[in-house]
Amino acid sequence: QVHLAESGGGSVQAGKSLELSCTASGSISSINVMGWYRQPPGKSRELVATIARGGDTHYADSVKGRSTISRDGGNTVNLRLDNLKPEDSGTYLCHLKYTRTRYSPEWTQWGPGTLVTIAS
Repeated sequence: QVHLAESGGGSVQAGKSLELSCTASGSISSINVMGWYRQPPGKSRELVATIARGGDTHYADSVKGRSTISRDGGNTVNLRLDNLKPEDSGTYLCHLKYTRTRYSPEWTQWGPGTLVTIAS
């Protein structure tokens, strides 16, 4: 079993910054990709940012230039969002692509989500 523990959500004023963290634990041999997605109220889930094992990052156009995704070298991924906008509101979900053993196929895991509300 793999578990993702998210933290850092809450209510924040527009224009401020927010940091989210996600730590993976359990039967993980290697992490291929960690990332954050979000689901605004009444809308579909969308990519926010991902970071691959080699350090390559990818950002959604909506957050590019005001967000930073990073890993701590272990099983934790952090997301910093600056200059927050009301449209950044939503449930933020951590996402993991990993292997359980050296030769196993890739598995995916979602976190339970953490609610972020940006007040204008």
